[in-house]
Amino acid sequence: MKTFSGSKQQRKREMGSGAKQKQLPKWKIHFEKSPKQKIQPPPEFVCPISGSLMVDPVIVSSGHSFERNCIDACKSLNFRPTLPDGSVPDFSTLIPNLALKSAILSWCHSTLFTLPPKPLDFCSAHNLVRTLLLASRSQQKPNHQLSVFSSQETEPTRTPSQVSTSSEESVTAAAVISGPTTPLPFTTRPSCCCSSSSSSDIESSNHPSSLEEDEFATKLRSSQVFEQEEALLSLRKLTRTQEESRVNLCTARLLSALRPLITSKYASVQVNSVAVVVNLSLENRNKVKIVRSGIVPPVIDVLRGGFPESQDHAAGALFSLALDDQNKTAIGVLGGLPPLLHALRSDSERTRHDSALALYHLSLVQSNRVKMVKMGSVQVLLGMARSGHMTGRILLVLGNLAASAEGRGAMLDGGAVGYFMEMLERENFDWDSTRESCVGALYGLSHGGLRFKGLAKEANAEEVLKKLEEMGSERSKEKVRRILEVLKQKDEEEEAVDWEELLKSDEEDASSGRGRASIR
Repeated sequence: MKTFSGSKQQRKREMGSGAKQKQLPKWKIHFEKSPKQKIQPPPEFVCPISGSLMVDPVIVSSGHSFERNCIDACKSLNFRPTLPDGSVPDFSTLIPNLALKSAILSWCHSTLFTLPPKPLDFCSAHNLVRTLLLASRSQQKPNHQLSVFSSQETEPTRTPSQVSTSSEESVTAAAVISGPTTPLPFTTRPSCCCSSSSSSDIESSNHPSSLEEDEFATKLRSSQVFEQEEALLSLRKLTRTQEESRVNLCTARLLSALRPLITSKYASVQVNSVAVVVNLSLENRNKVKIVRSGIVPPVIDVLRGGFPESQDHAAGALFSLALDDQNKTAIGVLGGLPPLLHALRSDSERTRHDSALALYHLSLVQSNRVKMVKMGSVQVLLGMARSGHMTGRILLVLGNLAASAEGRGAMLDGGAVGYFMEMLERENFDWDSTRESCVGALYGLSHGGLRFKGLAKEANAEEVLKKLEEMGSERSKEKVRRILEVLKQKDEEEEAVDWEELLKSDEEDASSGRGRASIR
């Protein structure tokens, strides 16, 4: 009996041991599953522009899907990217892709993949697209040196896509677009690779120590130009790609030491000083700090009469700083508007475009609109638009000016209604966004009351606008419909108006109105 009992207990232990052994593979399989961090989204869920999972996908006329703000940014910059398959998307129509959004949400739920809490913001998308635009130009002109600017980093592992380079360092920047897992202003922006060997000298330290800050400050304040150059080149390398360095080196002490070097008579010192300002301004948290440090006035002086490459960087610095709402009024008060307007006719394409974008953001503020009208910018901008000079960007600025009573008055005096109608009637826009910008500016003018109606009637606006009711985005169509409603509104007072007499009086008042605006 004992033997039997013993053998029975032994069999039970063996069976228990066997059961445990059978369970081992299950636990092994469980722990060998790939962690969710290694899961990559399907390519169709990734925006071709941002390289990240789409949160607010839209489908365009060509059938491609993108993150909404990436399309808006492409339109604002008149840029259409070439996709990996060689096709060029058509952005004329945007429709929310609800089916794709639902599929993305379902996939995230089933794979435990964390979807970004909100879509890519427009500011980040704008700078990302600007990087792609400059990258395409660098591929066309490999020897052309670029200066590009980005806003905030949206992910700690991302590297900035837009940096300043200098002929003093013989560094050429080339933006390289990689796949969805490539560190990107934005899971979300392409990384920037320097083709020069000097880029390998970029330091890899995470936090500049107080000793490093002391050394930079001492060299920047040195009376020896070669020491200033050495410090500026090191600062430029550090701030080109390292977010933490841009944050930690943007101190009141270093900004104070940097400020007098911006207007240096030595080209290398001036160029690299302004380039450092650009790099530091890439971080949103630095923008207000830089303006408050007193650096904007010397940057404006450089834009007025600095070395050509310094002017490129100065326009970019003002554009970057103008992205922060707290800086817009300050830049206008400090005198940034006149040199930016003058820079629209610069020989440098980069200076022209950055100046136009800076004016666009600055003209979002009413006080700056009034200043721009008083200094005669409406006539200058209308003349440039008529000549086909950066028409898309100029129309964006005019659209902002048309949102104010002062701007509307100057534009009505300057013949803007007739010009806009001629543009819309020709229907030969290179970009749909240019047509929409023209409609937007005309919509702003439609708040001009009887003067607008008289001028619009003379320009045969109703007939032209009816053709546009079914063209462009929903926002553009809605604006066209509202303009038509304004033109169709009739009341007893309007019926009694002698339009010919009104137009004659408008023409007589135009010259005197312009004179009054110039002395306000």
